Amino acid sequence: MRFTRTSAATALLLAALTACGPTTDTGTGDATSTAPSTPKAPDTATVETTEEPSVDTESTAALPDMVGKGLQSAQDEAQGAGFYHLTSHDALGRGRNQILDRGWKVCAQTPAPGTHSTDTRVDFSTVKLKESCPAGGGEAEPEKAGSTMPNFVGKAVKVARQALDSSTSITVDDVSGQGRMVLIESNWKVCTTDPAAGEELVGQPVTIGAVKFGESC
Repeated sequence: MRFTRTSAATALLLAALTACGPTTDTGTGDATSTAPSTPKAPDTATVETTEEPSVDTESTAALPDMVGKGLQSAQDEAQGAGFYHLTSHDALGRGRNQILDRGWKVCAQTPAPGTHSTDTRVDFSTVKLKESCPAGGGEAEPEKAGSTMPNFVGKAVKVARQALDSSTSITVDDVSGQGRMVLIESNWKVCTTDPAAGEELVGQPVTIGAVKFGESC
């Protein structure tokens, strides 16, 4: 039987070639291998939300007593207390406008003095400085006429006109016998109306008989 001998040098050469050859990566790696890591998502903090308490926006304040004061002073004092929704009217029922507030004085006020919402509408019943306040503080603001004719006797022609529907045809006559033209209606008072007080209003024309304040009907 024939044996082939391999020399020691040849064996060493083969061992060296085997050691230097490429190795196959099995993909398993060892315990010390470092693969790219996936970034960790930041922790999501739990945010506690608390509902805002409901706030009452309505404020209140003490409304002073302005009766007897000049209208301008009364308005300034009311605003100083926090009330800004202010109106005024003629306490004598003549429908005159308070153009110069310093020329008028307060006879009554609505609402009465006390604690009220600052959104409250404050109305001053007024007369001119040289006039006397009527009993009870004067008449309230004229209201709109409804389906029946109001009683305008003794009131200013201007008040009657304001109370009637704006579409109403109105004729004003001087019943003093002087045939004067009625120009400034707040200076004239109603003596008669046609239709009369209490009659139905259905859009018919209205005739008013009037004289100047201070005169007799």
